[in-house]
Amino acid sequence: MFEVRIDEEVHVKQLDQRMAKPLFTLIDGQRPYLREWLPWVDATKTWEDSLAYIESAEQQAAAGNGCHAGIFYKGEIAGCIGFHGIERSNRKTSIGYWLGRDFQGKGIMTRSCRAVTSYAFQSLDMNRVEIRAGEGNRRSRAIPERLGFVLEGKIRQSEWLYDHFIDHMVYGMLAGDWKEN
Repeated sequence: MFEVRIDEEVHVKQLDQRMAKPLFTLIDGQRPYLREWLPWVDATKTWEDSLAYIESAEQQAAAGNGCHAGIFYKGEIAGCIGFHGIERSNRKTSIGYWLGRDFQGKGIMTRSCRAVTSYAFQSLDMNRVEIRAGEGNRRSRAIPERLGFVLEGKIRQSEWLYDHFIDHMVYGMLAGDWKEN
């Protein structure tokens, strides 16, 4: 079970089925905000959809091919972060994340990303961690920039977002360059 206590306010814990209802409540209460950059919001219609996502995440974690965690701020679920997949043969992974609107501006995601990146290098023995963010998503892009990730390029029309394609900016960090600033 993946869990990292970051500080007195923030901790990251692997999603489990008990979190389905609070997770859905967070998503449901912020649909217009989350929908701007997240393609799965419309498909999350009930708490059972959140449960199905968590069950899938549990299977992925059991197979050793990723991990999805809730981000908790003062005991309340604030968003999610995780490893989309783990390529053990190439010792690399990518981190994805989102945070509810009411939790923005508190440094929660920067602290969470720093901890998860350190975990990838120290506990999973990864050599490379990648973060992709929509080109126009300045808040999401600020996280890897703040943590010293290198902007490596743009993947054009990388993701279908409801009615249009968006470009992704790709950020990378290597184990030898990582400093837990």
